[in-house]
Amino acid sequence: MILADSNLIIYAASGNYPDLLDWFAENQPVASAVSLVEVLGYYKLTPKEKTALENLFAELTILYPNAEIFQIATDLRQERSVSVSDVLIAATALHHNLTLATHNTKDFEWIKSLSLVDPLD
Repeated sequence: MILADSNLIIYAASGNYPDLLDWFAENQPVASAVSLVEVLGYYKLTPKEKTALENLFAELTILYPNAEIFQIATDLRQERSVSVSDVLIAATALHHNLTLATHNTKDFEWIKSLSLVDPLD
C-alpha cells in the first residue's frame, strides 16, 4: 500500500495533473490525518480549492496517529531537524509499512528504512 504525502494531494485536487488523478485511481493510496490538517488547514484556501480537496479526502482512507507513530516521529526528529508534519507522515508510513508517495523525495531520503516513490517523476 501507499501513503500519499500532502503535496500530492494538493496537486491532485488542483486539476492540473490529470496523470496524477489516474495514479490515485489506480493505486488507491491512503493519507495521514496530518495531511488532512496540513492541507485543509491552510488559511488561504479558496472555497473552490477547499471543495476540491474535501472531495479528494472523501475518497481516501485516513490514518490517524497513535502512540507508536508519535514515538517513531520523536526518534526521527532526534536524528535531524525536520518539520513535525513531515516526520509524522513519515512515521505513519513506517509504522504501517507503507511506501510514501511524494514529490519531495529529497525531504525523506535520509530515512533509510522508508520506501519512497514520486508519481510525478
